[in-house]
Amino acid sequence: MRTHYPLILGARFHDTPARLEVRDKFTGEVAATTALADEALLDEAVAKACAAADSMRDLPAYRRREILDHCVRRFEERAEELAMALCVEAGKPIRDARGEATRLVDTFRAASHETSRSAGEVMTMDITPRAQGYRGWWKRVPIGPCAFITPFNFPLNLVAHKVAPAIAAGCPFVLKPASATPIGALIVGETLIEAGMPDGSFSVVPCPGAVGERLVTDERIKLVSFTGSASVGWALKVKCGKKKIALELGGNAACVVDRDADIEDAAARIVVGAFYQSGQSCISVQRIFVHADVHESFREILVGKMRALVMGDPKDEATFIGPMISEAEAHRVDHWVQTAVGRGARLLCGGGRDGAMMSATLLENVPDDEPLFADEAFGPVAILEPFTDFDAALRRVNASRFGLQAGVFTRDIDRAMRAWDRLEVGGVVIGDVPSWRVDHMPYGGVKDSGLGREGIRFAIEEMTEVRLMALRGRRET
Repeated sequence: MRTHYPLILGARFHDTPARLEVRDKFTGEVAATTALADEALLDEAVAKACAAADSMRDLPAYRRREILDHCVRRFEERAEELAMALCVEAGKPIRDARGEATRLVDTFRAASHETSRSAGEVMTMDITPRAQGYRGWWKRVPIGPCAFITPFNFPLNLVAHKVAPAIAAGCPFVLKPASATPIGALIVGETLIEAGMPDGSFSVVPCPGAVGERLVTDERIKLVSFTGSASVGWALKVKCGKKKIALELGGNAACVVDRDADIEDAAARIVVGAFYQSGQSCISVQRIFVHADVHESFREILVGKMRALVMGDPKDEATFIGPMISEAEAHRVDHWVQTAVGRGARLLCGGGRDGAMMSATLLENVPDDEPLFADEAFGPVAILEPFTDFDAALRRVNASRFGLQAGVFTRDIDRAMRAWDRLEVGGVVIGDVPSWRVDHMPYGGVKDSGLGREGIRFAIEEMTEVRLMALRGRRET
């Protein structure tokens, strides 16, 4: 990890006098700096992306594949560097940081495979006498310059989920990474320069949020893809005008543990799903509904596993819970816990905070109108609640303004299918936590959790438009 990183403007390195400080989230010390973009530079980045639209559109499939395959090789070679940068700038425990570096590779590899997939079909046109003699075809074409705004919690893989499909689709782009975690995105950009991306085709521009918002309002941008909080995402939708917008927003994901589940296995998976990355994931397990017949046994197992979690320096191989992204965020979560307890919630485990470190916390009897039930905690805290009726538990899951993913532990295929039919979410995971994701699957939410889908093939659909050609054949005389 270097001490300074230039930004990337039009597929070339570019430095600026202004600096963004990137802090080690565990020590609080400045670990590196990056160049910082202003409004004029952002305007130039968009202009370069527009100028490169034709060259990206005309880039043959084999060249797109070569670029993506080069990235796969280089990310594998730089895996430990990427993981350590992630550990420092995001405070992610090193073992988990290595896992995200692996997913970065997986996502680019999946995008490489998509470059050779069919992008259209032949249509039968003569479904009526007036269309006899006509033929039809449709294909997907790049939508044009895209703007990507990414969050701090997965600064490698959530960048990959926008950048890799854009390359596969043939779209130039401007990427604004989270100010707290820009280094991973800049290393991805370095690799794209090595791979020979067309001149002007992409920029990676660390900048303040107010400056980055210009990407949303700029009429030259054809699509905005934003991952972040619901409040910010829906506000951006209002400002984006005529352009297309894809929103991957927040959640307060629920897990249902039925009485026929293996509760030891369910508890082991929920510990990971709720407290991995200090709960800073939009599909982190926040609400746990457990059948009353197994509730007490499950609670005992879960609390035991939580107390065994190691909290500390993310660079330590034994650490499971590292710091939250900031002390302010840890304070917010701690405050939510204390207000819930003040209204009668029972603290089962955890509840302690030291600066940005928040221990794994579990509560029960949390009122429905408390933020811990109704909003997105985005921290290492979960709530437990018993149920007696499976269908009523599904309704409890749906009693949320969010709908990203849900997990259901059951061995009953009928109940699994009912959950899939009735849960108001973008994805239902049977036999595991909602936090589970493979990077080629469709991923996104409903209600306040967003619009559109990621997952390479599905992101490419967002970044392309359907274009039809109808051909009138020569008529015989």
